[in-house]
Amino acid sequence: MTAGAALDLAELARAAKAVIPAAVWDFVEGGSGAELSLGANRSALDSLALVPRVLRDVSAPTAGCALLGAQAEMPVAIAPMAYQRLLHPDGELAVARAAKLAGIPFTVPMLSSVAVEQVASSGADLWFQLYWLRDRGKTAELLARAQAAGCRAVVLTVDVPRMGRRLRDLRNSFALPGEVGAAHFAPDQAVAAQRRKDGASAVADHTSQAFDPSLSWPDLEWLRGRTSLPLVLKGVLDPRDALRASQSGVDALVVSNHGGRQLDGALPAIDALPAVREAVGETCEVLLDSGIRSGVDVLRAIARGARGVLLGRPVLHGLALGGAEGVGRTLALLRAEIDDALALAGCRDVHEAAGLRLAKSPAQRREGQ
Repeated sequence: MTAGAALDLAELARAAKAVIPAAVWDFVEGGSGAELSLGANRSALDSLALVPRVLRDVSAPTAGCALLGAQAEMPVAIAPMAYQRLLHPDGELAVARAAKLAGIPFTVPMLSSVAVEQVASSGADLWFQLYWLRDRGKTAELLARAQAAGCRAVVLTVDVPRMGRRLRDLRNSFALPGEVGAAHFAPDQAVAAQRRKDGASAVADHTSQAFDPSLSWPDLEWLRGRTSLPLVLKGVLDPRDALRASQSGVDALVVSNHGGRQLDGALPAIDALPAVREAVGETCEVLLDSGIRSGVDVLRAIARGARGVLLGRPVLHGLALGGAEGVGRTLALLRAEIDDALALAGCRDVHEAAGLRLAKSPAQRREGQ
């Protein structure tokens, strides 16, 4: 099946699995540990039933909204995902081009396989992801490069003091091929992710060398003092952390368990969302990441308190099936599903979707959950 023939994101995923090398598929799809959180993200979303409204004149629903102060064509941004040239030679540049055409933001990953300056040539609305590095000077350098390239926000991922133990990668002794590397790092540093060792993940080895597990609240002050860009924290689940972040001047939070790739057994992001939203009120924007696979999922997130969502793995499926065109198909399918879900839920726009009621689905009630 081609990307163009797929009718939903599940069909896209099945088609992508048929063309992606097995070890790369495991790198993309795998979670940490027993992959409990990976599965729980999906189960938690499926447990939520929307309660639609009627007699609302939904002849022309609109999915547009503001994300971090700029208009987006739908309440979706593309999540940061490392080493996208594993899926297609154009990698992050192809995804950014598709995001530009779809009218949504693209988050340039710090572990991008294409440099931010080249990604910026797409003309897309770019956010830039940071991990906290042991080399503070390197962190400052990347921040300056992102700003100079025109990135409009900084997304600090805060749930990776170390990379989660991803058993699929360990079993595969996963390492990057020589033609794919961390474009923002010097070759002598990036090569660590390409050194294959039996029973080990070279990608995890590289991050353990580069990432600083001592990241703490005072470091936010250092970062805040070096940029006027909106600051987003990605990887927040506890409302206590959310409240402290909002009090520290953070502009937005991404409620996320890293797609089930960090602490196995962590709370599903959609379940953490209401308490985080309540803790911060309107002091900062709240987005949801982890497990989004349909337009209905987007409405579930919005009804539960999110301004919008970050879309991850389905983007990589589209990328593998056809570069920018394949990603464009992914985003077009999601947009069609959002428009359909808005109309069928009786919502003329995303703002009205925020007022929808949610209930436990009948299937979940039968199972006593």
